[in-house]
Amino acid sequence: MPGGPAFFVQKRVGLNGKLFKCHKFRTMTVKHNGSSVSVAGDSRITPFGAKLRHYKLDELPGLWDVLIGNMSFVGPRPDVPGYADTLQGDDRDVLKLRPGITGPATLKYRLEDEYLANARTLAYGLQLTAYGITKEELEKMSDQEVAVWYNDNVIYPDKVRLNCYYYRHYSFIKDIQMIICTVLGKKMEYAGEII
Repeated sequence: MPGGPAFFVQKRVGLNGKLFKCHKFRTMTVKHNGSSVSVAGDSRITPFGAKLRHYKLDELPGLWDVLIGNMSFVGPRPDVPGYADTLQGDDRDVLKLRPGITGPATLKYRLEDEYLANARTLAYGLQLTAYGITKEELEKMSDQEVAVWYNDNVIYPDKVRLNCYYYRHYSFIKDIQMIICTVLGKKMEYAGEII
């Protein structure tokens, strides 16, 4: 990766809400100011970084985090502070899980940055008033702001739902299936849907 270190280390929320250092291959330029939500084509992502992200190879250093006990192979992806650590009520069950390299939400949103690149179109397909926003308000937002809004109001709550289901319906067989589907880039049936 030009202009900086190959590894990206960032504090993430782990088991019981404890912060830990998560390791990945760096896919963005070193000097950038921006949101923790990235979309495909984001100018901060290097061309090589885009390939690493697409094939999930940027996650390989996470095996170190598994080895030292901060993460597991399957579980919810570790979030940056401001997401999982702010969950309320039964949704906090997500914090009872060791974060994973893959999991049900990771499989469903495998190409999340590519998905978020279409956030405006996806948002227009929603019943916006149910989310407390109007089409006019959405039109005033930049594409990056719409991506963050869509992530925070649509994708993230769905990830929490899937991860809570995982917590309440744990299955070793499903864990093995998720690992295989992650490696092979396949889909599977989980919680009554295809992820």
